[in-house]
Amino acid sequence: MDRLIAVDWGTTNRRIYVIDEGVVTLTERDALGILAVSPAAYPALIETLRTRHGDHPVLLAGMIGSNRGWRDAGYVEAPCGIPELAGALRAAGDRIWIVPGVSWQANGCGDVMRGEEAQLLGAIAAGLAPARALLCQPGTHCKWAEMNEGQIAHFVTSMPGELFALLRNHSLLSAQLTGDVTEGEAFAEGVEDARSGHLLARLFGIRAAGVLGLRSDADAASYASGLLIGADCAAHAAGRTVHLLADEKLGPLYARAIEQCGGTVVMIDSHAAFAAGANRIWELAR
Repeated sequence: MDRLIAVDWGTTNRRIYVIDEGVVTLTERDALGILAVSPAAYPALIETLRTRHGDHPVLLAGMIGSNRGWRDAGYVEAPCGIPELAGALRAAGDRIWIVPGVSWQANGCGDVMRGEEAQLLGAIAAGLAPARALLCQPGTHCKWAEMNEGQIAHFVTSMPGELFALLRNHSLLSAQLTGDVTEGEAFAEGVEDARSGHLLARLFGIRAAGVLGLRSDADAASYASGLLIGADCAAHAAGRTVHLLADEKLGPLYARAIEQCGGTVVMIDSHAAFAAGANRIWELAR
């Protein structure tokens, strides 16, 4: 099998994988996400990758295939699996292909993902999760995906990360949310309060707690994060086994919140999942 250069090209960064006969031999990460790259610069950046890693096929996934990236690769409608993605690759140059995103629609509602599909389906392909499972990918926009028979059956996107950033930088609570977020008692308190409901009132309560001396502002960021992540997990993970594809920062927070909501967590290596997904897409598309 030819060596493959696979790139998870996101909004703020990209991660490069060199895959040789199904085995990842090298990974790199940099800050050249789509926000830092003009459309005209992509061909040169890809040729730079080939100069470093060899003149091999290139498979691109993530926001590079959006209408804000290099070429819009469209969406494949769920339910879908790796064969559907492999059959809908968009050619973008000499042995360069872009993976489409996935969409879902039902009862007048819709959702989209781009980049996560390779990780989700890769986790199944690599045996990191069973063919029928609930998978969660925390982030600025968190994905909750129901997998069935190895396919993405349907999914929901939530916005806890973006809401936290907005509260921290542009809200009445900004001055109180300057501390680090940790998975300690304040975070757990936020999760528990989110489970009891009244999220919007609990958020304003952060302001009141500071004014009245009921909670140290040093704990306010952890409590606010617990509220948002707790509300997310309470809605999707209560009593469920959740296969969690998360980094070292968000993984422990989501794991604690899921368990506090009565769920069970199985951790998955998201990088191994992406590499397996990209490799399997390439195998079927060759």
